[in-house]
Amino acid sequence: MSVILAVDGLCKRYGALLVTDDLDLSLAAGEALGIIGPNGAGKSTLFGLIAGEIHPDAGRIVFRGQDITGCPPYARCRAGIGRSYQIPRPFSGMSVFENLLVGAAFGAERGDSGPETRCAEILERTGLMRKANMRAGSLTLLERKRLELARALATDPALLLLDEIAGGLTEHECRELVALIRDIQAQGVSIIWIEHILHALRSVISRLMVINFGKVIMDGDPGAVTSHPRVKEIYMGIAAEAAPHA
Repeated sequence: MSVILAVDGLCKRYGALLVTDDLDLSLAAGEALGIIGPNGAGKSTLFGLIAGEIHPDAGRIVFRGQDITGCPPYARCRAGIGRSYQIPRPFSGMSVFENLLVGAAFGAERGDSGPETRCAEILERTGLMRKANMRAGSLTLLERKRLELARALATDPALLLLDEIAGGLTEHECRELVALIRDIQAQGVSIIWIEHILHALRSVISRLMVINFGKVIMDGDPGAVTSHPRVKEIYMGIAAEAAPHA
């Protein structure tokens, strides 16, 4: 299977704080990778580096065989990298349909259908068709999360970066969102998903990476990773060696 994304020796520093520390990552085409880690571990910074919103101090990013380290965000979007944000960022004064149309018209370079047709297909797929003419600012949290995903899909991504998209949802809403993400991945879209809700994450991914202080601590089978004592200590706050009568 071909590699769609390769991150080599990525470093990002803010003053004395090293947020991303010589980080390596490889993702196969069509693969779904989950990333976990405590708050402040550098997870969202990694997404910013991949999407081009943050420039690295060292290292390189290769997407579909091309070095994109120096490319601006819009070029990466048009090349096939789409992302969602932990806090939804819709154009609140525009309609749901207009939000998608911006991505389809300016963020995508591929696709046989016109942007309007593509947006209608995505609205149907994400369950937002009945909200198409509503202002984005009037949506519920679940609807804003769906819109965040729909806007990313409108750019026709080959790689989708999801940043805690299940956060704040009810159990039922979370199941609906997971089903949608699984469908997207089944269509061949590669996914990297940062998430704190482990059962949602594990419903989609085939591989799990743990990041702490900007470093990859562990990368592999989700079950093996989450049951490892070091991961429990770092991520879940469970001591590696609990007292006998604790």
